[in-house]
Amino acid sequence: MTERVPHRNQWLMLAGFLGVVAVVAVVGGLAATSARDVYARLEQPPWAPPASLFGPVWTVLYITIAVSGWLYWRTDGETRGFAAYGIGLLSNLLWTPLFFESGAARVALADIVLLDVVVVVTIVLFARRSKLAAALQVPYLAWILYATALNTAIIVLN
Repeated sequence: MTERVPHRNQWLMLAGFLGVVAVVAVVGGLAATSARDVYARLEQPPWAPPASLFGPVWTVLYITIAVSGWLYWRTDGETRGFAAYGIGLLSNLLWTPLFFESGAARVALADIVLLDVVVVVTIVLFARRSKLAAALQVPYLAWILYATALNTAIIVLN
């Protein structure tokens, strides 16, 4: 699909997408103040990543998530695509406080499974308008599928 000529400043919109995703990241970060300690106390599978890996990975993923949404917007994206994208951001925002602050690993697992499904739906909807916007969601999906397996393993081991 060809890009539309935006009626609004496209760079301002990119800043808006980055800002919204940054809010999700900051809320997650604030909810993760004890995450390192909690993570270290948990019995983990041998394939669990070191805690130091999460920050850099999520930084890259949050940027790609924001750019993906912006690219979709540039194509006059449909409401359903934006609805899935927004539900995914909300689900993403909820996982960290559920898992680390509330100690509700099972509820966090339900949340991340929902997130897995929503990101797949987002990829499908975005791909109808922008293959690049959809492709930028794939590393995010790969990481959250890995996180889903890790969340499951932690429940089983603890």
